[in-house]
Amino acid sequence: MTKHLFVTGGVVSSLGKGLTAASVALLLERRGYRVKLQKLDPYLNVDPGTMSPYQHGEVYVTVDGAETDLDLGHYERFTGVDCTQASNFTTGRIYSSVISREREGGYLGKTVQVIPHITDEIKNAIRAMDSDDVDFVITEIGGTVGDIESLPFLEAIRQFRQEIGRHNGLFLHVTLVPYLSAAGEMKTKPSQQSVGILRSIGIIPDILICRCERPLERDQKEKLALFCNVEPQLVIEEIDVANSIYEVPLALADQDLDVYILELLQLHVDNLELQDWRDMVDRVINPKHGTVEIAVVGKYISLQDAYKSIYESLTHGGAANDVKVKVRQIESEEVERKSAAELLDGVHGILIPGGFGDRGIEGKIAAIRHAREKQIPFFGICLGMQCAVMDFSRQICGLANANSSEFDAQSPHPVIHLMASQREIYRKGGTMRLGSYPCNLVAGTKAAACYGKHEISERHRHRYEFNNAYRKQLEEHGMVFSGMSPDGELVEVIEYPAHPWFVACQFHPEFQSTPLKSHPLFRGFVEAALLHRNSTTA
Repeated sequence: MTKHLFVTGGVVSSLGKGLTAASVALLLERRGYRVKLQKLDPYLNVDPGTMSPYQHGEVYVTVDGAETDLDLGHYERFTGVDCTQASNFTTGRIYSSVISREREGGYLGKTVQVIPHITDEIKNAIRAMDSDDVDFVITEIGGTVGDIESLPFLEAIRQFRQEIGRHNGLFLHVTLVPYLSAAGEMKTKPSQQSVGILRSIGIIPDILICRCERPLERDQKEKLALFCNVEPQLVIEEIDVANSIYEVPLALADQDLDVYILELLQLHVDNLELQDWRDMVDRVINPKHGTVEIAVVGKYISLQDAYKSIYESLTHGGAANDVKVKVRQIESEEVERKSAAELLDGVHGILIPGGFGDRGIEGKIAAIRHAREKQIPFFGICLGMQCAVMDFSRQICGLANANSSEFDAQSPHPVIHLMASQREIYRKGGTMRLGSYPCNLVAGTKAAACYGKHEISERHRHRYEFNNAYRKQLEEHGMVFSGMSPDGELVEVIEYPAHPWFVACQFHPEFQSTPLKSHPLFRGFVEAALLHRNSTTA
């Protein structure tokens, strides 16, 4: 029978439930078990696809085209297991399903209520992860215990554990033990109160995972165990890591968290093999080749989570090249107010990520022009590729006011335009070109050299594409279209061979990069930045 772990959080948000769930999954995988992960979010949006990055952070796209919570990125990066549509459910999605069924007469005249109908739908979402090829399903409950929005999810997992039995399911509660500098001590009361709320719902945590700045003293662990009804050895400390989030599973392994989970569920404890993970963490923390600085010029820089997968993929590219990547975060609007030369001085690479809307677009284009003219390695992603096309069209091809029809419907040269398949679509949610699509690479190009093959598959999230009416004109001025959809219609990758490393792609490679297997384009980009650093400092 598939075993289930439920991860809840208390006291405050942003405690790292997703990282904890991903770390536990990694440890169980390394014990020989097959694991899947799932996030249940209490907000009413059907998915985060229409939410501002400032509200939600990045939208993570799965292979099958689901727009999901960024925690799914942690799940995939730590385990290497692809998430799917079944890996993320929201209150909006749950209620939409129930209401649709009610409208179709699916409840045979019954009064539709939160209990049992909403809770049953949530349990069905959890069961959808069960299969013969999975030993563990880890389900993270979004939000914080005590929030009214989370109550149906907490009631559903209470019922679910009762149905499968305590030897088939465990509750892991992530909580905060704050250090008060004025008092000079750590306080356990917030965690006690958080667990008290859970117990009033009918959930008693099996394991308590305590986020803290400092190690817990023995008496603090004993107090938490006593008042939270948890055995002392099952009070696990999760101290803030100093250098990398990839240290978290190592810290949990040192406390035998995975061993306790397997013993509680009466499962065999095989050897734990983490040497490759330890080696990777060592390369991240103590690289042989020093540091390269890469500028990320984006529209949502003020929120770290808006480009979470981008930053992690740069870390992966650094580990693959045994160099530390220092990110210089630059708001694209700031480039419009100041000079690109001033803001980008001294960087070894420039990355332009995706985004939507015309705010800050000219700043992105100015940064790309600086990279092209100063021969600084450049990497564009999604909107970054489109901006590169606009810059090239204006400055190299002489197409004055070339633009995207997304930003200027009256542009005389709409080198980027709405995809044909999008022209009759008016609903915003879940209607973009989403998920994995194949791409063919041209032999002899930088893209083909990075991948080491000519047929790839990458994840997309866009409505606009390169306008093929301008392909011949750009080719005549030196642009190479090095990646195309199999039918030859959609431009996926562009390059400028007159530049040391100028590559941009329409897809989102950051969604397929892991710490143990850096994405080929990020690995190649960081390598180019390292070469640029060495050539300019020699």
